[in-house]
Amino acid sequence: MKLTRPESLKPAETHYCGGCGHGIIHRLVAEVLDEMNLREKTIGTAPVGCAVLLYDYFNIDIIECSHGRPPAVATAMKRLMPDKIMFTYQGDGDLAAIGTTETIHAANRGENFTTIFVNNAIYGMTGGQMAPTTLPQQKTTTTPFGRDQATEGSPIKVCELLKTLDGPVYIERVAVNSPQNIIKTKAAIKKAFQYQLEGKGFTFVEILSPCPTNWKLSTIESLKYVDKMMDYFPLGVFKDIK
Repeated sequence: MKLTRPESLKPAETHYCGGCGHGIIHRLVAEVLDEMNLREKTIGTAPVGCAVLLYDYFNIDIIECSHGRPPAVATAMKRLMPDKIMFTYQGDGDLAAIGTTETIHAANRGENFTTIFVNNAIYGMTGGQMAPTTLPQQKTTTTPFGRDQATEGSPIKVCELLKTLDGPVYIERVAVNSPQNIIKTKAAIKKAFQYQLEGKGFTFVEILSPCPTNWKLSTIESLKYVDKMMDYFPLGVFKDIK
């Protein structure tokens, strides 16, 4: 098999740290767009966070959004251009902190777009502070002794939260820390886009992703840490209205 760059990706040099999962996820999204022949009709949103330069990598239309507001922007654009494929690409700070309201209400309304949620349990771009998804006892720059649930609360489980709503039609949590999980992640992204094509409603794919730099781990160690994340954020389908 000859591996080539998907047409939906530009030949750009990455700014991501070594071992970061964003590059894998970018390629998976691009491969799905190519395989489904969606490149010319897709619009993505770039968040505030590590993926803020999304438009440098994807050979599709990308719109930059204010911090946490991609679901609001996607709602407007999808309603104005219902024939387009619309997806938001967001990290845990953008989606589960400042953007919690937009996420929940877009899902509750059943807006017909796809959200790709990259969960690495930490704030990456701003230096490794505690995120809404930081694990219990996980050390960050703002929790140097580990996240204390008594004072900082527990990690937010976004898939479990959204599945209680009537609006979403498909919710799945996947990971990119092994070949087997990468294959499952691609299948989840493809299913989410397919449901959007069929006009079913809001689709949500959460992806557990490594962050070696801010976790202060080697690339290999960070892949094993994603396994630890799965103890708190179990993989699987949380909702699928076929």
